[in-house]
Amino acid sequence: MERYACVLHCSADRSGWTIFGDKNVTMQPAPLPPDESGRIATLHALRILDTEPEERFDRLTRIARTMFSVPIAVVSLVDENRQWFKSKAGLQVQETPRDISFCSHAILKEEVLCVEDALKDERFYDSPLVTSEPKIRFYAGCPLRVGGYTMGTFCIIDNKPRTLSTEELWLLKDLAALAEQNLMTEYLALTDVLTRLSNRRGFEVFSRQVLAVCRRLNKPATLVYFDLNGFKNINDRFGHAEGDRALRAFAAGLESVFRESDTIA
Repeated sequence: MERYACVLHCSADRSGWTIFGDKNVTMQPAPLPPDESGRIATLHALRILDTEPEERFDRLTRIARTMFSVPIAVVSLVDENRQWFKSKAGLQVQETPRDISFCSHAILKEEVLCVEDALKDERFYDSPLVTSEPKIRFYAGCPLRVGGYTMGTFCIIDNKPRTLSTEELWLLKDLAALAEQNLMTEYLALTDVLTRLSNRRGFEVFSRQVLAVCRRLNKPATLVYFDLNGFKNINDRFGHAEGDRALRAFAAGLESVFRESDTIA
């Protein structure tokens, strides 16, 4: 079987976002995860950032807000320089800077990050999200993992201190697992499992989006087509495991030279 790859490039940029809180931040931002480059690449491959609200996520945050009697529940995805909310119950803004976010700390954890009183926590007491609106006092965020990377969190927020019981922690994990499944469904539907590049369906979906942006901004787009001639010989001579390794190496080579904004399939 012959193999091929496609790359669609558009010279369009995204700029600007709305934030809240004091810009004069003195708190220390969370360190980057050790797998940050792969994590960001996988997050962008989902093509879920800056998409419209979806009932499958909004239903979960509404349930969490009611179940835990909190004013805010969100599905937060931690991007390169921001946290973006795929779903937000009780919150008006769409995103905030990453360096002041609680979720940037939560994605470093395997388990739920619970901050019972932010004013008494040295990591957050002077955060603008604590000292000004929405005046966070309590935070609990459960990591959301896709493709081996933590994309963000399912979290609940209160403006007064509180403690979660063991049962409540399990309920939060259960809701987070449902949000994670929704993200994973998107990942599997549009991604080639072996190379973690977009599959054919993913390329068709994403390329239509890129071309629409290029037309709207009057920017050029370029399609590059690679044909892996003789790939079948690798499988026949060295076995399918070696063929799989060659495909992963080729995919990694493509990702190393193209931009994250390009669609590679």
